Amino acid sequence: MTTFINLLTFSRILLAAIIFLLLMSSDGYLLALILFFVASITDYFDGYLARKYNAVSELGEVLDPIADKILIVFVLFGLAVNLSSYLIAFIGALIITREIWVGALRDLNARNNRGDATKVTFLAKIKTTIQLFTLSIYLLALTLNNMLLIIFADIFLFISLFITLYTGLIYTLNSFPSDDSK
Repeated sequence: MTTFINLLTFSRILLAAIIFLLLMSSDGYLLALILFFVASITDYFDGYLARKYNAVSELGEVLDPIADKILIVFVLFGLAVNLSSYLIAFIGALIITREIWVGALRDLNARNNRGDATKVTFLAKIKTTIQLFTLSIYLLALTLNNMLLIIFADIFLFISLFITLYTGLIYTLNSFPSDDSK
């Protein structure tokens, strides 16, 4: 079961690259949307199955958040190129920067036996959900050729950015507590 769950997680990485390629042609929008939906669902099912069957693995624990980030990065880049959007590209760069920063904080905290400082929070899970929802709106907008949905997605992209940066700030503050809190 653990192997199947890890394959589900790994499929998200493979699907990310395929979705990026599909976004390079308007003929691929519908399939990109469908595959993105499938990839997003694997994010739920790999965790659900791992907990249900007590099949949590170290590889899965490491690979799952990386697969999420790879999916988000590929789709953000694909959308930025497809829509010639400096906004999506810039916000995507900020999101990626936060992810790298939090990864570094997690490494630092693990080395100092302070893993709880950067333990995944409920708000961080909401962040990922909103990011996936935002990207699905963009993909739906392209599929339907609806520019109003693009504007709606842009608004959600800002909301997603705010939550992304806020959770990064929380992890940072937890990682470097002030002298007053010691």
